[in-house]
Amino acid sequence: MVKISKTYIPKEKEKYMCAKHLAFFKKKLTDWKTELVKTNNEALYNNSMDDNSSSADIVDQASSYTEKNVEMRAINRQIKLISKIDSALKKIQNGTYGYCEDTGEPIGLKRLIARPVANLCIAAQERHEKDEKVYADD
Repeated sequence: MVKISKTYIPKEKEKYMCAKHLAFFKKKLTDWKTELVKTNNEALYNNSMDDNSSSADIVDQASSYTEKNVEMRAINRQIKLISKIDSALKKIQNGTYGYCEDTGEPIGLKRLIARPVANLCIAAQERHEKDEKVYADD
């Protein structure tokens, strides 16, 4: 594995998805996953500790239920994101990271820096979102 500095940022003039790029994205994804797992564990622990569902006040119970529901939805979103991160890390291992799943074209450094789990190039993503909107309107 290639060593990169903490301040390294992939550059367009470098060969796309060269060893430096892959090392950068692997670190970015791994650090992100570590942070999400830590946050989820804290949220789950805190959720189990502050249980006031035994409160006599029905308003407190409803409020607590709503808060827990919102927290659990956020945790579920993060679990899905962790799954996407794992998928991206597998792509780094098998050499397909950074390329669109639809077209095989490069996704692009700017897009991957902004969204390291992106698996579609912008054109394919726009088509996908347009298709979703069309089906949602049916």
